[in-house]
Amino acid sequence: MRPLLLVSMLATALTASPACAATIEVTIDKLVFSPASVQAKVGDTIEWMNNDVFAHTATVKGGWDVKIPAKSKGKITLKTAGAVDYFCRFHPNMKGHVEVAP
Repeated sequence: MRPLLLVSMLATALTASPACAATIEVTIDKLVFSPASVQAKVGDTIEWMNNDVFAHTATVKGGWDVKIPAKSKGKITLKTAGAVDYFCRFHPNMKGHVEVAP
């Protein structure tokens, strides 16, 4: 194989590999998001596990609204960088925070 062709194939393989996205787990138990504050990157997924016997949401005003049924999971993949505060629409005293890096 020609050296230039091999270098070109390796460069393509290296740049075509997507970055590894993470899944960040947040537990809901007794009306509390835990951890209440998380750090993530664009492309990461936040997954909420609701251990309570009633439904919750993870809602950002003017942004996303994830419904999380009782004893179930809800998730969202983060698409933009920035800091956001979220809350449960049904229980507004439940609050969380996400720092999303590029």
